[in-house]
Amino acid sequence: RFTGLKLVNDRDHPWRPLRNGDIRGPCPGMNTLASHGYISRDGVASPSDIVKAVQEGLNMENKFAIVVTYIAHLLDGNLVTDLLSIGGKTPKTGPAPAPPAHAGGFNVHGTFEGDAGMTRADAFFGDNHSFNQTLFDKFVDFSNRYGGGFYNLTVAGELRYSRIQDSIATNPEFSFKDVRYITAYGETVFPITFFVDGRTTTDRKLSMDAAASFFRDMRFPPDFHRPGQPTTNEGIDVVIAAHPWLPGGNADGKVNNYVVDPNSADFTQPCRVYSHVVNSAVQLYPNPTGILRRNLIKNLHYLHTGVDVVFGGCAELFPYGRS
Repeated sequence: RFTGLKLVNDRDHPWRPLRNGDIRGPCPGMNTLASHGYISRDGVASPSDIVKAVQEGLNMENKFAIVVTYIAHLLDGNLVTDLLSIGGKTPKTGPAPAPPAHAGGFNVHGTFEGDAGMTRADAFFGDNHSFNQTLFDKFVDFSNRYGGGFYNLTVAGELRYSRIQDSIATNPEFSFKDVRYITAYGETVFPITFFVDGRTTTDRKLSMDAAASFFRDMRFPPDFHRPGQPTTNEGIDVVIAAHPWLPGGNADGKVNNYVVDPNSADFTQPCRVYSHVVNSAVQLYPNPTGILRRNLIKNLHYLHTGVDVVFGGCAELFPYGRS
């Protein structure tokens, strides 16, 4: 009902440390929202709860929130119980659907989470979801070198390009296409858009103290206010323009062997992301019945309601019918 500037580190949402069994994952925004109780503090929630949380806590625009949430849910959630882990696979989401579905949560590599992350290592090296101090040190270094001690769009452009080059040179399984290509650029501007206090109206830039609070400590800075209006990932065009890069990956299991994928989604053909998610859902759930089929139809439709606005007129696909 209210979409303006608001204190979100408030008395109703105090930060609390992790309890035994609480789940966190690769997304610092979701980790922070869970630690403040905007979703269940155990890190498991329904997609509708997550949409509400990112709107309430971060003032994310509704259709953009739907796209981000339902991509994650359709690829990594439990479509039987309609619950999603913001970290790893857990029995808290309920009985898992039959393979090849996995209900593995945000930590599943190659769906929502992916290579060349800013503060998380590539899955090839073993841990793709925990805060990585070495990578955060690079985040700070680039902010000092290109942003005068702050993280801004100039820093984002340089750091995104550098992390791509890091993965090309070290990860023989590096993949940077489809959903990950889109989310990789999204995560570079996310901190500028959502982690800067909303009372800052000009020259939006993220301090290193605030960055550490979100990325490492999973908590809002003191007296933190969300943005003053519903917001998406503005600034991606600036990041791409700094070092234009096409989707693809290292081929044949070799480092320094990057090959462009002409069939991947990119920002000129974003509807390919939608079709990729739909096709991936069909591969995970080839012959659904009962409540699983109903939930798939429902969630794919919810995804399209966001995609149609955010990506601009993608034709709706009906792999399981229209009922």
